[in-house]
Amino acid sequence: MIKIHPKTLSDLEFHTVCAQLSELCITDMGKVKALKLAPQRNYRKTLFVLDQTQEYINSDTHETPIPNHGFDALDHELKMLGIEDTVLEVGSFRKIGSLSETVNTHLRYFRKFQETFPVLHQTVRDTEYTTELTDEINTIVDRFGEIKDDASPVLLQTRRAINEVKAKINSSFASALSRYASFGYLDEIRESIVDNVRVLAVSAMHRRKVKGSILGNSKTGSIVYIQPEATQTHQRELNNLLYDEQEEVKRILKALTNFVRPFGPLLKDYQKLLSTIDVIAAKAKYAKKLDAVLPKITKNRELEIKEAYHPLLLLNNRKRGEKTYPQDIKLDENNRIIVISGPNAGGKSITLKTVGLLQVMLQSGLLVPVHEYSRFCLFDKILTDIGDNQSIENHLSTYSYRLKNMNYFLRKCDDKTLFLIDEFGTGSDPELGGALAETFLEVFYERNSYGIITTHYANLKMMANETEAITNANMLFDSRTLEPLYKLYVGEAGSSFTFEVAQKNGIPYSLINRSKKKVERGKIRFDKSIANLQKERSKLAKTTTSLKTKEQEAAKQQQELNKTNARIQEKLESYQELYDSNQRLIYLGQKLDDLSDKFFTNKNKKLLLDELYKVVQIENSKRRKQNAKQKRAQKAKERRVKQEAEKKVEVIRQKKKEEKQKEIQVEKEKPKITLQVGDQVRLPDGRAVGSIDKIEKGKATVDYGMFTTQVDVETLEFVKRPKTK
Repeated sequence: MIKIHPKTLSDLEFHTVCAQLSELCITDMGKVKALKLAPQRNYRKTLFVLDQTQEYINSDTHETPIPNHGFDALDHELKMLGIEDTVLEVGSFRKIGSLSETVNTHLRYFRKFQETFPVLHQTVRDTEYTTELTDEINTIVDRFGEIKDDASPVLLQTRRAINEVKAKINSSFASALSRYASFGYLDEIRESIVDNVRVLAVSAMHRRKVKGSILGNSKTGSIVYIQPEATQTHQRELNNLLYDEQEEVKRILKALTNFVRPFGPLLKDYQKLLSTIDVIAAKAKYAKKLDAVLPKITKNRELEIKEAYHPLLLLNNRKRGEKTYPQDIKLDENNRIIVISGPNAGGKSITLKTVGLLQVMLQSGLLVPVHEYSRFCLFDKILTDIGDNQSIENHLSTYSYRLKNMNYFLRKCDDKTLFLIDEFGTGSDPELGGALAETFLEVFYERNSYGIITTHYANLKMMANETEAITNANMLFDSRTLEPLYKLYVGEAGSSFTFEVAQKNGIPYSLINRSKKKVERGKIRFDKSIANLQKERSKLAKTTTSLKTKEQEAAKQQQELNKTNARIQEKLESYQELYDSNQRLIYLGQKLDDLSDKFFTNKNKKLLLDELYKVVQIENSKRRKQNAKQKRAQKAKERRVKQEAEKKVEVIRQKKKEEKQKEIQVEKEKPKITLQVGDQVRLPDGRAVGSIDKIEKGKATVDYGMFTTQVDVETLEFVKRPKTK
């Protein structure tokens, strides 16, 4: 059972990640669910939620995208449905119908593409598919949120009567308007609206000449607004019909509410499903923001993180346009604990938090910003002690709090624990605190726990140097400027550069010398040796970088020279061709000139034609030889290209053949299990797991929940067998 303490999530600022994730959700329930995100409780569930996120990301390349999952929350409606004899408003039914249709759309989509999205299909498959709600609501409410005329026979009849009466009112009003206008009783505006009733605008002097009810007058009193007597009777009839319509609508809404009421639990499930999909979609968006991937999840106890970025630091630095430095860290059976040392402000704590936060994110179903070849295992417990944890409320000092925390570590640490401790052992006398910290580290080591600690204590560096499976590491610093390089180097302890940093910050050399005398010479020599090693390594790293740069520049120059040489060679060849062509033309010109002189002397046309014919024959012979030579060269080139292609194809074919033989060998070495009814199985190329309902004549009927299929027993891959009671 995986259980991560809330303090660990707080230390690693996981709540900030959840807040950023919440901002990417599009539903209110999804936002709340994202804020409550936590690591999963077992290995199977962790892999499941990670696959959910990965499949949603993969849907971007699918020809048919996943449908929109947005919905309006039904908290008020569900509360009303829980109270007897309550009636929902028309707008509520539109929300309910929209929610039901959205869920049905997703259920149909994932059922159709269950082979492409097996995990997302498994996420939705237990949700009930029904069109009863949408069918019933759509018969009552139109797409504009209004009650349809044919929602009931009574309503249809009432609304028809209302339309007829409105027509009579308009007709009688138009007649009165025309009549009294011809008499000159009306004002220039002729008519107006008072309390949603059409009235005549009668001049005050003629008000007694117009039959009807006075409904008002203008501010100046010059106009009196009168409803004609002819329309009053029809208006009373209209009012009665409108009342009947309102009562029928209430009755229809009450009946529809009572129909929907039993679906209350299903609507809650619908909201829960869509909010889950909303969080999955937000995880996919967050992964794209971080350029995050799903690394290899292994059951072996190993943690090999390549090019890892702290997510929060990466996003903040991007906003500021600053560079973020990736880290490489590896923990396995031969290297269970890393002790990071070196001066402050070098990135030790960030490295610690990066490992912890990425681990928590991964176990919560979030993809992480690492290289795709990284490998992660899952830990049952992640224990952290990061930052100053002085507790004012409990009257505990930093060291007292840390001791209390260490006591908790000692009780919980085992071989499935990852511990991350910043400034291990600090807060007390260096000699005594260091000895106690060393003892704690021995216990963690004996219990086969995995962990990373940062420290300045020399005895912990010595212990790491002398103990198998504990490794020293340090954050690299520039030996000249003492500026951090934010790069973790595993294999050597780091110097704190205490006196060097003090000197760099202007502390007089005499005071530094006096301080050195107060410290044991062995400690100074030890720290100085480490510092010298770091300086030498820094110089070596610079030399290596310089050599690599020069090598790259030399390679680049060589490429440029090769290109220049090729261009020169091409030009020389073209010049040679041009020269040969010119020489041939000069030869032909001389020949023609000679023939012209001879013809000028002897005037012999036959001899001239014979000589010209010989020249043409010689030139054609040269052309045939040249064409034959070009064709041979072209055929030789095509033959070389074909041979190279055949070699590549043969290498690929041989590689595939070897991989196939390995797979066949692995399959042969697997113990053959005789399948039985009830066994859980899957197809070799599929992820969906089903159970065998029946085996008959070499054929097995496999139930996948939403559907069943019949396949050859030999093609099925055994997953697990139910435990017998």
